Amino acid sequence: MSAYQRPPLWKDVARDANDDDPEAGRLMSERIASEIRSAVLSGEMKPGTRIRQELLAAHFGASRIPVREALKQLENEGLVVLAPNRGAWIADVNSEESIEIYKIREAVEPLAIGESILNLTDEDIETLDRIVRELEQVTTLEEYIQLDREFHLRTYARARMPQLLTMVERFWNSTQHFRRQFVNETYAKDGFPFSDPQHVLIMDAIRARDVEAAQVLVRLHIRRTRVVIQTTETGAAQPPIAKRGRPPYARFGSVYRGKSANE
Repeated sequence: MSAYQRPPLWKDVARDANDDDPEAGRLMSERIASEIRSAVLSGEMKPGTRIRQELLAAHFGASRIPVREALKQLENEGLVVLAPNRGAWIADVNSEESIEIYKIREAVEPLAIGESILNLTDEDIETLDRIVRELEQVTTLEEYIQLDREFHLRTYARARMPQLLTMVERFWNSTQHFRRQFVNETYAKDGFPFSDPQHVLIMDAIRARDVEAAQVLVRLHIRRTRVVIQTTETGAAQPPIAKRGRPPYARFGSVYRGKSANE
């Protein structure tokens, strides 16, 4: 049971003051949203879990007003479902809905990277480069899920299309738990670390500022996951998955500029 579903061990005497101080209420709402967001994305709070607002308010030492505002924000982000007179739940999607979302992602994320790539700074590229190297060395599922998410969303971050970026992040949020299960049951089934050369290829295209190549690679990267999900659901033979170990960096030329895979 999550800490947000059981009675708290303490109370904050300032909880009722939030209703009289709009700024304090806003900050409390942001804190609640931030902590629930982290708990959902890390898998601590499972999809379909009922959220009891009174326990949530007691846990944070707050009134229900900032709790409701936090849940509304999380609903906008695709992490929570609110039903009038019924309550709130951690959002869930089934495999069919997940496949639909992946199909939409195949269309919109190439647009996002195409709009972003020419605006990425040298510092952005060095950060992405570092994340790719770290992805090849992680030893836990949660490390991989976090870094994979950070890598892809950073590649889109310089797109000057805020509505598109909001849409993309919402899709990532709503399928986070499915992606965790998928990685665990496919790519990580033989343990960590494992190799995903497609990240390296995307990084190569970004370094070259090759918009067309980056868009094609992102589309194929997402499609590969969708195809594996579909074949898993139908019981068909799965397409081959990259084996454990590191990719042959020498093949990708300028990506690491001669850096050792162990650096």
